[in-house]
Amino acid sequence: MRKIREVLRLRLELGISARDVGRSCGLGSATVSDYGSRAKAAGLVWPPKEEVTDAALEALLFPPPPPKDTDRPVPQWEHVRSELARKGVTLALVWQEYKRKDPNGYNYSYFAELYRAWEGTHSYSMIQLHRPGEKLFVDFAGMTMPLKDGKTGEFTQVQIFVAATGYSQFIYVRACMSQNLTDWLNSHVLAFEFFGGTPEVVVPDNLKSGVKTPCRYDPEENPAYAELARHYGVVVLPARGRKPKDKAKVENGVQQVERWVLAPLRDRVFFSLEEMQGAIDLLVKELNEKKLTDVPFSRRELFEAEEKPKLRPLPASRYEFAEWRKAKVAPDYHVRFESHAYSVPHRLCGKTVDIRLTTFRVEVYLEGVLVAGHERGIGIRHLSTVKEHMPESHREYAEWTPERLTRWASEFGPCTGEFVKVSLARYEQPEHGFRSAFGIVSLSKKYGEKRLEKACARALRAGATRYQNVKSILEKGLDQLDDPPPEGLALVFHENLRGAVYFGSELN
Repeated sequence: MRKIREVLRLRLELGISARDVGRSCGLGSATVSDYGSRAKAAGLVWPPKEEVTDAALEALLFPPPPPKDTDRPVPQWEHVRSELARKGVTLALVWQEYKRKDPNGYNYSYFAELYRAWEGTHSYSMIQLHRPGEKLFVDFAGMTMPLKDGKTGEFTQVQIFVAATGYSQFIYVRACMSQNLTDWLNSHVLAFEFFGGTPEVVVPDNLKSGVKTPCRYDPEENPAYAELARHYGVVVLPARGRKPKDKAKVENGVQQVERWVLAPLRDRVFFSLEEMQGAIDLLVKELNEKKLTDVPFSRRELFEAEEKPKLRPLPASRYEFAEWRKAKVAPDYHVRFESHAYSVPHRLCGKTVDIRLTTFRVEVYLEGVLVAGHERGIGIRHLSTVKEHMPESHREYAEWTPERLTRWASEFGPCTGEFVKVSLARYEQPEHGFRSAFGIVSLSKKYGEKRLEKACARALRAGATRYQNVKSILEKGLDQLDDPPPEGLALVFHENLRGAVYFGSELN
């Protein structure tokens, strides 16, 4: 009040302008003018004839507002709350309808003030924050449950998934072996089926399984999680980091589950996940059917009456879990993972693509567009190649089979055919040896069919089954030696091996 007294002294007693008074007192000129107007309206002169206390001065300058008119019709606040729960309905719209019905009713500002005051004294405020069927909050509980191995006696800590609807706080609980992506997505599927429909929005925590890149303003969903959202037609809005109010419903649901479900089971020993889930289901049922403290309804009653009818129907088919990976297309126009290789169009060599893996299918996407699809291989080193993915120069190989190559090579001689057959047998996938087989046959163009036949025979006797072996024999002229090697002696061919022809040329 000392500053206000100084303003009144300068303004009323000395007549200094509002701007100069503001500069002197460190106030805005509008504030100074407001103090002067209030003093004038109160009939105050300065200096006052008698000593005025701070309380009296404040009462003169800032009198309390006049009492509100209590004779006006009071709205039915329960009806207002139920109307606000409907989609698209705002407090302003409800007030307009109230005003049309009772023209002598409250103006909007006081209407809103009265409603907020009523809301603050009723627990219904927790329910009306979200429309029925609007949001589902999901998270893993902080507490875990021990699962005992009947053979080893070791304990494994089981994770507890909790889902709670935004309006009725209806709760679903599932015991999971981990918080990995598979358990996370499967828990959502089972939760949707438990509720009998899907909400508009799913609000998860910034869990790694659900959110690939946590961000306060624009978190990036895990690709598999985004696919589940598309399948069920829901929107995923992850809670902001360190903002527990964003997911207050599930936080409260987790707390209730820990108190009324997990704590009562703390001393029980479970030997299977199914046994544990059965015990959890019984206690969750009791929790959902228990009357809420300040509302004469249970979670189940609120859910069945007001929320379940607003849920969207489940899709015709259940979501199939798919794992997403990134891979770079190799120069042989295949992508590889788990020792398996799958072809893509050869023009994509060097590009990074997304791979969608299901139990039976492998799909390759480039910038969201499907570019290749294969049946998922089983076993070791599976190879799946589509002819249309090959460049033109490679497609000729697709027409060949090991049998056809062997028959063709046999036309140059029986040993040539046998060598090609043995050479192809070295590969788990014979197609990988086609290039070598074509190379062997092509040696006939330079050295002739007879020399090739003799070189293949010599290589077979030595147990050498590679293209380089036959090529070395022909280059060194070893095929022209008449004497076969001694029985049981296997020759090893390499670049430094020289025969009689080489040394004969040195003497000449």
